[in-house]
This record gives sequence, structure tokens and C-alpha cells, in this order.
Amino acid sequence: MTERFDVITVGAGPSGCVAAYLLAKEGLDVLVIERGEYPGAKNVSGAVLYRKALDDILPNFWDNAPIERYINRQVVTFLSKRSSVSLDFKNLDYAQTPYNAFTVLRGRFDQWLAKKAEESGALIMNDTLVEDLLWENGKVVGARVGKEEGDVLADVVIIADGANSLLAEKAKLRRPLSPENMALGVKELLKLPKEVIERRFNLVGNEGVAYTFVGEATQGLEGGAFLYTNEDSLSIGVVCTLSGLIREKKEPASLIEFFKADPMIKGWLDGAILKEYSAHLIPEGGIHMMPKLLSDGILIIGDAAGFTLNTGLTLRGMDFAIASGVMAAKAVMKAKEKGDFSKSSLSAYQRFLEDSFVLKDLRTYKNAPNLLRKNSIYTVYPKMICDLAERVYTVDENPKKKLLKLVLDEVKEKTTIRQFLKDLFDGGRSI
Repeated sequence: MTERFDVITVGAGPSGCVAAYLLAKEGLDVLVIERGEYPGAKNVSGAVLYRKALDDILPNFWDNAPIERYINRQVVTFLSKRSSVSLDFKNLDYAQTPYNAFTVLRGRFDQWLAKKAEESGALIMNDTLVEDLLWENGKVVGARVGKEEGDVLADVVIIADGANSLLAEKAKLRRPLSPENMALGVKELLKLPKEVIERRFNLVGNEGVAYTFVGEATQGLEGGAFLYTNEDSLSIGVVCTLSGLIREKKEPASLIEFFKADPMIKGWLDGAILKEYSAHLIPEGGIHMMPKLLSDGILIIGDAAGFTLNTGLTLRGMDFAIASGVMAAKAVMKAKEKGDFSKSSLSAYQRFLEDSFVLKDLRTYKNAPNLLRKNSIYTVYPKMICDLAERVYTVDENPKKKLLKLVLDEVKEKTTIRQFLKDLFDGGRSI
């Protein structure tokens, strides 16, 4: 006998689990289908979780969630071959409740969130692949799973299966992905004693720091590197555009090894033991790559909807995913009240997103993806910044020039005044 649910959520990441949690809490019969052996098994982001979106539905979640460290310091570092310059921001208020952001390990955190969904009444089916959607008269009516269960029916199917969502393509809501809009992240989890991490990174108690690196970290490829402190481990990785990797014929694994060997980095990693290695596609096209978000009987949320924002200073995805799960749940509940799961009824999801920070922030930074595709961001300017700092701080027999003259000298050596001003304008317009 074919099973029927009110809602099927495909994917047990933050977006899918939050939607399932809220819907089951309202009494709906919810099935979550996860292709991994457990929730979080396929999710490998850094990961920094910004508090607000989850706190709105699970107040003070950090009191019982598997949080690693609260982030009260964020650093952006420009790397050249032998020097670095950092923008180092620390806020003492971020070290106090309600905090601003946390580091989490997705394997542990996603399982905790899935448990919340189960406790509210959702059923989670792990290690199960959704092979296709079921259609009836042009409406999605369920999912076909690669197990003996076969077909599973529902009034609504919520697609939360990640950046490379084949189901969104099968539903003809998204075109095939373009390498220019996608990045590949490779990450390692390195074990280090808690006291060593706190000493090396000058942390007190459960403080944490998130580093972003631009320039030599990716050998000039469009992208960046990161290092986040966990309780007794480091999350370290490199993220590069697929188009750049293809163009330069670079292996992601070689990039992370190159980054770890950088003289500015390797001292932090001394004695660290590799515990995990993973790779993950990241949607970075912003609002320009967003698919159609809904149709009759179907909604798309999280990474599957392209809800990731990279401004060059911050990379946000988890809070966008959680918020989209909330909006999807609200839209489904409204549709349930009316007994109407058509595209017209489910369009409340689009309206909720329009009124939220998700689409507002994506539109505010709509030009950021174009800026971050400029190769000079990763080749010319990190070296320019580092060389300028070297000119400022080197003391020798030569007389010193004023700072403006030093800047102009660097610009003329590495690009042109015209190009510099254009890049400056484009950067200001983007971020």
C-alpha cells in the first residue's frame, strides 16, 4: 500500500529539518527523506552559523545544541608569497548572550536539528535516495524512492536536497548549473587539544575566531580559504569557482595542501591530526542563479534554491537555509488551511521571502558575484596591499614617501589608475 503524508521534505539539512520541525509541530504528517546515512553525513560546510534565524524558532538554542565556539572575532587576511595584511574585527558583545555567530560541526549539528524535527512528530528516513518526483495532471503529488517503499505520496514536496539539486531540474524549475555560478569547497577537520587552540589563537574560554584568506591562498584562482576554530579542532578549507578550477586544471586537493603549507598558516597546524576530508558544491551566483521557487505541489528551499551569499567579507548559507525553511513551513500551513496546494496558493512562500532578509540581502548584494569573478581581486590586489604595507613598514637608508604617493606607485606598478578606479567603483557598488 502506498504511504501518504501531508508533506515530504527531501533533504535533512538545516532548511529541510527546520521546515519539518515547524510543520510537524502544527500537527501535519511529515516525512523527511535523507540520502545520507544520517542527517549531516553529506553536509560539509565550514561552518559558521549566524544566530538570528534559528533563535527565532528555537530560542536560546545554544544552551543545548552542539555548539563548538561562539565567534567574537572575524579576520580577513590578504596573502602574498611572503607577507600578509589583515582586517581584524573583534566585538566583546559577541562573547555574551545572545551571541552573534557560532562554529558548528555539521555532522553533529544536523543530527541535533533532525532530532528536534523527530521530537515534534516528523518521520526521518535515512540512507534513501529520491529518484524522481511523482506527477498527476501537472502537479507534484509525491516522490519515488530507491527502496522497497517505492512511491510515497504527499500534498506538498519540499526540495531541500542541496546545491546540485537534480530534482529542481527534473521539475523544470531550474536550468542546468553553470560553472561560473558554482564553487567547490574542500575542507579538512584537524584535531588539536582545546588548550593548544586557545593558546595559538589567543582565545579565552569558549571564544572563537573565523579567518578568511584572499590571494596566494588559492594560487590566484577566484575564491578564498578559511580557518575556523572549534572546541578541540580546526575547520580549514579552500573554496574556488568551478570555472577557475576547470580553466587552470587545478586539483582541489592540491590547493588545500598548498594553503596548509603557507608559512603564515602552517605554524597554527603544527601537531594537528587529520580527522575528516570532504568536498562540497556551493551556489555563489546570488540572486542571478535563483530558480523558480515553487509550482503546483512543490517548493524549493536552502542551497537547492541558491540561497547563499558571498560578499567577499562574509559567506552566509545556513541562516538563509533556516529562514527559507521557516517561510516554506508558513506557506504550507496557509495552503493546508485552504486545502489548496496549487502554485497560486503556495506563492505565499515567495511573498514571505520577499519580506525577509533572504531576498532583501541577495538583492542588496546582487552585484557581488560579478565583482568576485574578477581575477584581479585574487592576484593584483592582495599583492598590492601586502607590498604597500611592506613599503610603509620597511625602514632603510631611503627617505620615506607620503602614503598617497606610495599608493599611487603601487597602483602604477600593478595596474593602471583608470583600472584601479573602475575596480574601486565596482567594489563600492557591489558591497
